[in-house]
Amino acid sequence: MDDLLTEAELRQLAAIARQAVVAAVREGGRRLQPDAAQFTPASRRPGAVFVTLRRDGMLRGCIGTLEPMPTLVEAVADRARAAALHDPRFAPVGIDELTGLEVSVSVLTRPHPIDVGNYEQLRQQLHPGIDGVVVQAGRNVATFLPSVWDELPAVDDFLEALWRKAGLPYRAWPPGIVVSCYTAQHSVAD
Repeated sequence: MDDLLTEAELRQLAAIARQAVVAAVREGGRRLQPDAAQFTPASRRPGAVFVTLRRDGMLRGCIGTLEPMPTLVEAVADRARAAALHDPRFAPVGIDELTGLEVSVSVLTRPHPIDVGNYEQLRQQLHPGIDGVVVQAGRNVATFLPSVWDELPAVDDFLEALWRKAGLPYRAWPPGIVVSCYTAQHSVAD
């Protein structure tokens, strides 16, 4: 994995995510502007993140970026606000939902294309529970974080849901398809 963050750094990023969600929900969409100088050099490096919100174990929002943003701290604050207010699958998080809202952060490594020529080769190369996967076929793009393996531990179930999310027929292998993998460090806000 790229430069690993310590558990303390991950917890600090998860705390920033929670603060950003609370600020956005309680203060009319306010953007939290963390002072990057107050964080470790590792937390100030460019990076890609996803922020996931869950309530009663159910997904409530998840927004991220596969492209590195200028600093991890800024990326976490920005994506946390977006997860709370702008996930198109959900209404914005309400003030009454803040209590009991689980906020987690996944810091991603840079996705790397894997050399596969068909669905069966892809199945054989995946590492369940470890790999995050991106599928791109033209304008059809989707990703699943490594944590999705917890809900879909069977390779075929994971890939079927990912293909559906990308708007592709299951097991389709269109010309020019690119599949990439990445790993992630994960932390849940206290």
